[in-house]
Amino acid sequence: MPISWHSQYFGTKTTAEGHNVKKKLPELSRRERQIMDAIYRRGRATAAEVAEGVDDAPTLTAVRTTLRILEDKGHLRHEIDGVRHVYLPVLPREEARRSMLEHVTSTFFNGSRVQTMAALLGDGAGDMTDAELDRLQHLIDDARKRRSK
Repeated sequence: MPISWHSQYFGTKTTAEGHNVKKKLPELSRRERQIMDAIYRRGRATAAEVAEGVDDAPTLTAVRTTLRILEDKGHLRHEIDGVRHVYLPVLPREEARRSMLEHVTSTFFNGSRVQTMAALLGDGAGDMTDAELDRLQHLIDDARKRRSK
C-alpha cells in the first residue's frame, strides 16, 4: 500500500551529541507528493521510472527538476549508477508512514487515536476479512498488555 503523502512530514535528525530530534521537512506540492509516492512504491527509481509511475506525468525534464528540488528539500537522495541518477527516499517507508499518521491524527482528529481508527474502520469494516479483524484484535490485545506493565 503506497504512502499517501500529506503536504509535510517530520524526519529525524541526529545531533552531534548523538540525540535524535524531529525536524520539520519543507512542504510538498501535489506533484512532489506524486513523485514521492512513485519512489516509495518502487523503493528507488530513476527519473524515467518515476515518470512511468506518475499519472499525467510531466516531461522528463520537469520530473528531473522536481527530483532535484525534492533532494534540496531533504526528502530524497541519489546514487550514481553508471550515467544514471537513482533516487531514494531519505526516510525509511515505515518512519514516513508513522510520521504521516501522527500528523493526520493530530490535524484531523485532535490527537485521538480512537477517532482515527473509528474513521478508518467506519464504512469499510464490512469489507474486512476475518484474518484482518483477527490481526486488529491481536494488536489491541498487545497494546493492553504493554499498558498494564
